[in-house]
Amino acid sequence: MDPKEIVRRGYDALSARYDEAYGGESKYRDWIDRLTQRLDEGSRVLDIGCGSGIPLARELAGAGHAVTGVDLSEVQVCRARELVPQATFIQADAAALDFPPESFDAVVSLYMLIHLPQDEQQELLAKVARWLRPGGWFVCTTGQHEWTGVDGDWLDSGVSMWWSHADADTNRAWIVRSGLTVEEQEFVPEGNSGHVLFWARRPG
Repeated sequence: MDPKEIVRRGYDALSARYDEAYGGESKYRDWIDRLTQRLDEGSRVLDIGCGSGIPLARELAGAGHAVTGVDLSEVQVCRARELVPQATFIQADAAALDFPPESFDAVVSLYMLIHLPQDEQQELLAKVARWLRPGGWFVCTTGQHEWTGVDGDWLDSGVSMWWSHADADTNRAWIVRSGLTVEEQEFVPEGNSGHVLFWARRPG
């Protein structure tokens, strides 16, 4: 099966269960606070892989920012539209999206790039750099270690999920090659491994 179809079906099936498993109401709290402090009033924010819109889109929209969320899963987008009516949500393959240059003051992609084939991850990073205004922020999580594979019993549900990780150094190189400057990089532990959180910025 096409990897993206595995991802789409997985989140369609387990949207609410995913939020419960990962603390949907409270996850990313520190990251959201840090981003909010760096945004001007009424900033335009793109949330790639927005999920149910909780908590990122809800918190940013509630703070007065213009939030656009994108997700591959129809169920995720339907839930997001109900839970965060003041934001705009699009069901789409993020790799196929396009926006005019400098459309956003910030782009966020948490635990989404790792659901794309690695060539498409690089292509999307190049697009993100174009979509950001000069000085705009890009916040993303990537893999720490190289790995591609399927979990056939994701969240102990019997539902499959697919990921593809490059290692941290490769991810950083891709972000820099896209034209962004990495301002911060930190390891985010999870189980026996973890992910990497990058804060990058478009120069200027």
